[in-house]
Order: sequence, then structure tokens, then C-alpha cells
Amino acid sequence: MTTEIGTAGPGARPRWFDSAGQIEGLLRGVGYLASEHACGVVHLADQLGKPILVEGLAGTGKTELAKSTAVMTGARLIRLQCYEGLDEGKALYEWNYSKQLLRILADNVGMVRRAGSWADLEAGIFTEDFLLPRPLLDAIRSPEPVVLLIDEVDRLDIEAEALLLEVLSDYQVSIPELGTVSGRQIPMVFLTSNSSRDLSEALRRRCLYLHLDYPSVEREREIVRTRVPGISEHLAEQITAIVGSLRQLDIRQRPSVAQTLEWARTLLSLGAETMDAELVADSLRVLLSYQSDIELASARLAAGQLPCAT
Repeated sequence: MTTEIGTAGPGARPRWFDSAGQIEGLLRGVGYLASEHACGVVHLADQLGKPILVEGLAGTGKTELAKSTAVMTGARLIRLQCYEGLDEGKALYEWNYSKQLLRILADNVGMVRRAGSWADLEAGIFTEDFLLPRPLLDAIRSPEPVVLLIDEVDRLDIEAEALLLEVLSDYQVSIPELGTVSGRQIPMVFLTSNSSRDLSEALRRRCLYLHLDYPSVEREREIVRTRVPGISEHLAEQITAIVGSLRQLDIRQRPSVAQTLEWARTLLSLGAETMDAELVADSLRVLLSYQSDIELASARLAAGQLPCAT
């Protein structure tokens, strides 16, 4: 049995973009400065209707790329945050048990069952009226354009990957009580990974691959100027030079681009016009999240080994 959702069927989504250059301009318009290569992969994924697997260190802009794509297209963003132990009840669907129970009670008056077999009752409660779609099913069933973000897919166990493979292969979901539920569309899909474990070859084959690294100092300075209105070129240059130096240290957690922006906004709110060693030392906790990292950065700062002290 196959339950068709809508009339268009998967694959009916029109292409969103004409070129990689158009994507670069649209992303810039929403404050995301993407590389030419990244825009090329997004354009190819749009043309082929394939998911994008975005790998890289934490804080390199993987999640933000998906979010910015949703903003620039006006599409609905649906996010599945992955974690160990994620099951189909959280990823695909589950049944509204409370509503089903009420239906069963309504079919029983005075504890005496109405005429009809149990099969009749079962058929009446396992219908779409009682189905609660979760992110994966919601994304393919949505009548409006969707960007589906499957975040930190490397945190899933092998069994949970199988759930993704079914959806990403045919954009349909097998529900034992209903049969195969086909979707209305193929959403634009981004899977992000911090490379904490190897993903299966089957999942990788379904996707186009994109690796994101931390931006260069020059590009990050441009990001700061774009995302932090009112900051001077001089202060943005100092901030990104210091962040770039911190990322070269042997620390547990390198500052993300989001933390760079937060630091820039913090310094701007404090009225800072230029950086000195004291200001950096006082605000390191905005950038670094481990005491050992702070101590190492402070030692390098005291030794004059960070840009503001040279």
C-alpha cells in the first residue's frame, strides 16, 4: 500500500538558482560571505536535487550556511538536531497516542465494545489524523519550499543513519500501519558533520561533499565588517588577527566565527577603538570556553606573542 501525499510527487521542486554567482550575491545579502567553491556546490546540489554533506571543524559556518540559504530563498527551515540515541519517533514520525486513546474510548460506551472487529478499530486509529510528523517527514510533506538541516549527523549511531538513507534515497517513508508515505517535494538538504566519526559510504554516496574550514583573516575581517555595523576597519583587523593567532595554538576549542562576531560586538559596546594586551586579557572568556585555553592564551599574551602586543 502506498499513501501519496499531494499530487506533484518528489522531484517537483523548481530550481532556485541560476548560477553560483547569484548564490554568492544572495548569501552576501543576508550577511553570509561564502567562498566561490561553496556557492558552486550549493548550485550543483540545487540543479541535481541532491543533499549536501558539509564537514569541517566546529564553528566554521556549516549550520549557518543552511540557515542563510533558507533566509535568502524565503524557504521554511526545518532542523533535525542529531544526538546519540535519536530514533524514528523523534526523526520521522510517531503516533498521537493520547488522541488514539480518546478515539478508542469514544468507540466504547459503558465499557461495552460497539459492533465491529478489532481490525476495524485498528484501521480507524492508524490513519493520518493520528500521525505526528517529525522533521524528516515534515520536510518532504510540506507544501511550501523547505531547507532541511540535519545538524551534526556524525553524532548518530549506525542504526539511525538507516532512517536517513530511506528518506534521502527516495524521499518517502515506510510506516508499517500506513504503508509507504510519499512526499510532495525534494527539499534542499544540508547535513553537517564535525567529523567526530566516519559516516557510512552509503550516506556519503547520496550527497555532494563540501568541506568548510575557518575563513582566512582577510575574509573573516570582511565578515566582521558586514555583520557588526559601526565597527572600524582598524578594530576589525585587530580582532581577526588575534582570533587567527588563537586558532594556531594547541587549545581544546578554537574560537568559532560566531564567537569572533560576539567578541566584536562586545568590544564595540564597550566603546573600544583599538586593542591592547589588557583589553584582550579581560575579554578572553568571550572567545575561549576552557580554563586551560585561557591560561595558555594569557601566557602567550604576556610573552608578547599575540598581534596586539607586537
